[in-house]
Amino acid sequence: MALAIYRSIEAETMNKINYVLGIDIGGSHITAAVIDMQQRNILKNSYTRDRVNSHGTTEQIIKTWCTNIKAAYKKVDIQIGRLGIAMPGPFDYENGISYIAGNDKYAAFYGLNVKDMLASELQISSDQILMSNDASCFLAGEVFAGEARNYNNLIGITLGTGLGSAICAEGKISDANLWCSPFLDGIAEDYLSTRWFLKRYYELSGINILNVRELALLYDESATARKIFTEFGHNLGLFLKDFQQAHGAEAIVIGGNIANASSRFVPGVIKYLQSQGINCPIHISKLNEDAALVGAAGCWAVQEKESVGKV
Repeated sequence: MALAIYRSIEAETMNKINYVLGIDIGGSHITAAVIDMQQRNILKNSYTRDRVNSHGTTEQIIKTWCTNIKAAYKKVDIQIGRLGIAMPGPFDYENGISYIAGNDKYAAFYGLNVKDMLASELQISSDQILMSNDASCFLAGEVFAGEARNYNNLIGITLGTGLGSAICAEGKISDANLWCSPFLDGIAEDYLSTRWFLKRYYELSGINILNVRELALLYDESATARKIFTEFGHNLGLFLKDFQQAHGAEAIVIGGNIANASSRFVPGVIKYLQSQGINCPIHISKLNEDAALVGAAGCWAVQEKESVGKV
């Protein structure tokens, strides 16, 4: 589902919404926080994060999600209202039906209406729930309240366990779904995710590391670590060159856990893009993991704006 995010949202629209619960559902966690829609920020006291057994039964998973949701509202003494949920795909976001299969996570939901199940457990109407793609929500959050507020046309990626990608064209945001696009000798996610770093470090050193953060800490003392970040920067530059040119983006926003090590590879990305005649600014997300929460909640501002326009 495409998300239309506008740079300025009329007071009439915003005044209809005071608070929305933004929810980010990942493969092993759920994070929720209440968003002040007029101030466009998170009520920090509401921030709630829990682990989820994504291999569990539908009942177990729904119970964990709803316990988290209720706790976030309770922390700020607000009654359960509207929910905006950032959810991985494949998923029928408008109708709330999961088609996630083949990755051993949330398989129990395949073909089921997750939105209705949540509504039933929370004792609310399914109309109070909006679900959207997690990569789109990341970019929507940056447009709504982050690094991308001053742009109409841009692209965004999240670098972590997987590769997320999204496009903002004239304020309308959609999932680019480039994780499986052909790239070098495989697909983009093979080269632009945590597993590439772990695999490459083992190939060059014979040593296993836990994550990219650990590798980043070795950067100053290890020529191998520096070589790997240089290679990654080149690969990311190749990917972003095609992505940027395909959409004429005026800016690029990068988020995800790997972005925490951006100082190790972004200079190389910029250098490569400039060598190709691309001087597109690159912004590193400051909302970080909160971007998807804010973007998911921001969907309600869009919903209200579109409703006002139909009156």
